[in-house]
Amino acid sequence: MAMTVTYSVVPRKNPAKKDESAKYYAQAQASGELDFEELCEGITSRSTCTGTDVRAAISGILYEAKRALKAGRIVRLGDLGSLQIGLNSEGAVSVKEFSSSLITAAHIIFRPGKTLADITKILSYQQVTTRAVAQTGGSGNEGEDDDKGSGGGSDGGGSGEAPDPAA
Repeated sequence: MAMTVTYSVVPRKNPAKKDESAKYYAQAQASGELDFEELCEGITSRSTCTGTDVRAAISGILYEAKRALKAGRIVRLGDLGSLQIGLNSEGAVSVKEFSSSLITAAHIIFRPGKTLADITKILSYQQVTTRAVAQTGGSGNEGEDDDKGSGGGSDGGGSGEAPDPAA
């Protein structure tokens, strides 16, 4: 059963090549969200657990995941995937010249498990008009998208894939 992902086309500039014009990339568009309460209700309706049990289990997972990540461990969550701490840093000429002051940020890396990753193999795609294009009545090829939080990046070497805004 194919699942349809809607997307819009947005311009992104390569920050390393400021003199180049923007290229256009697909950006997935959310069609809503699943909040914590709805998630807990859904799990409760599909199991023998009470809502309190589900909330307690999720709270326990978060608590233990935080403890393990702080200790530098990888957190494996079965078919859901795994979590690990990642670092961003400035470069140094040599190992000797590197110091922790060059570390600029930490982030959590999520790697989906096979069950989640397999979803991407059955997707189909449908282009939708962004709010900015709809408001101006344009074709979508002129100007910036109003979703400033989507972030740009390098053009990925011409792979045809949009840059990862989290990178």
